[in-house]
Amino acid sequence: MFNLLACAAFLYFAAKRLKRYLHIFQQEEYDGPRFLRWMGATLAFDRIVSGVLLVAGLAMIFLPYGDIIAPVFVLIFAGFGFREADPAKDAKKKLVMTQRATRIFWVAMVLISAAGVAVAFGGMPLLWIAAVQVIPLLLVLANLLLDPLETRIKNNIMDEARQRLAKVSPRVIGITGSFGKTSVKHILGHILEMDAPTLYTPGSINTLMGISRIIRENLRDDCQYFIVEMGAYGIQSIEKLCALTPPQTGVITAIGEAHYERFKTLDTVARAKFELAEAVLATGAGRMVIHEDVLLQDYAATYVRANRGRFVVCGTGPDANVRIGDIVQTVKGLNVKLSAHGHDYELQAPLFGLHHAGNIALAFATAIELGVVPDRAVAALRTVPQIQHRLEVKPQPDGTTYIDDAYNSNPKGFRAAVELLDLLGREKSGRRILMTPGIAELGARHEEIHHEIGQHAAQHVDVAIAVKADRIPSFLSGFRAAGSPAILHPVANLAEGQDWLKANGQPGDIILIENDLPDLYEKKLQL
Repeated sequence: MFNLLACAAFLYFAAKRLKRYLHIFQQEEYDGPRFLRWMGATLAFDRIVSGVLLVAGLAMIFLPYGDIIAPVFVLIFAGFGFREADPAKDAKKKLVMTQRATRIFWVAMVLISAAGVAVAFGGMPLLWIAAVQVIPLLLVLANLLLDPLETRIKNNIMDEARQRLAKVSPRVIGITGSFGKTSVKHILGHILEMDAPTLYTPGSINTLMGISRIIRENLRDDCQYFIVEMGAYGIQSIEKLCALTPPQTGVITAIGEAHYERFKTLDTVARAKFELAEAVLATGAGRMVIHEDVLLQDYAATYVRANRGRFVVCGTGPDANVRIGDIVQTVKGLNVKLSAHGHDYELQAPLFGLHHAGNIALAFATAIELGVVPDRAVAALRTVPQIQHRLEVKPQPDGTTYIDDAYNSNPKGFRAAVELLDLLGREKSGRRILMTPGIAELGARHEEIHHEIGQHAAQHVDVAIAVKADRIPSFLSGFRAAGSPAILHPVANLAEGQDWLKANGQPGDIILIENDLPDLYEKKLQL
């Protein structure tokens, strides 16, 4: 009887624990090797429950009348299962039980059930420890077992998307870059939808499945422009996206250190991003719009020189087709002067951050390439909405102002953000407070770049709250090396930083939330 109850309690606990692992697995895009590397790096193996089970198992084996301890296993699993957090409710980026996540969960539970039954009726109580430890491994195994089915499902969804796209036949604009692509997409989308029915992928959706679902669910019959944000996770990522959504026009915003951990070298980043250019130029009539900083990479510069007539370059240099002139940031937004096709334009947009001048120029140039009358594009920019979580300025009822840059993840954007904090702080005479966990996925350049942005931040803030400070020691050392009187306050996690703000915040404070690490970066699972 107790064996059956212990098995049932174990399955209750395992289901709760499995969702916590599935939460991280989902953030790792169901990539088994990446998930296992994360487990190894964070030592995300159970210790607490296993320790309690070890004590109970040894007592059952060696103590007189040890059989009376058998009910304890039921209490252990039931108690710890009840205490497990729910990542669908308690996490920053919550677990979403999509159809795929649900399939993985239930196949893993079948495997876990088999392990539970084997231990419960095998007469070896210490094997409960193995059953607990194997939960994340069975999650990866479940995903492997489902791979043929998932491949068929993906192919069916993509086939439906291709058919729908072919039927509607909008002009497809692909946008990629190490950073800035989401911002350019939203700015360009706003300009184009003022001119004709337009669809652009929402938020940061930039994968095959995400884009396919948007096409199937949101592409209307009258759509004339479809803007696709294209994310690169390696060589051929963008090539596959271009095969799904063949672009007639393309935009490359930047080639930089964002996701450097995945690519290892900037040359590899450039080759991955220029898969978009290859697809556009292959159409015979398509044109590319790029920022001049892209040309700092040898591969990109060589490619553009060989195809110069097919590229529109935006920048401040003498060879730029769209020349960016004076840029002025005010408390109401950006003023940007541009010269294009022999005409001068004064653009005004209620956006914040000097780096957005380049994004505005790219969007404006692309709209003109697509046939939008320049004056209409100028007018549309005056009403472009702020871009969520990307230097989004939010005045609060308590007199503070938040600058929400939670989705930033690159050095250039980081510097622009703290400079905006400085500007607004001086304008409003408030304390300039930065809260940041630094930047993710910098690979070998992690220490170098964090030292640089730490020094830069120290010159523009009054208080810096370093979230998960043990992850960014070079940010702390760079900040201190700057010799600034600014206060540096290291904290263990975002919640601790928010508690500090609640306890020490003052009316008039300008608070920059610069990047927000996913759960898999910010904390280790307490297991």
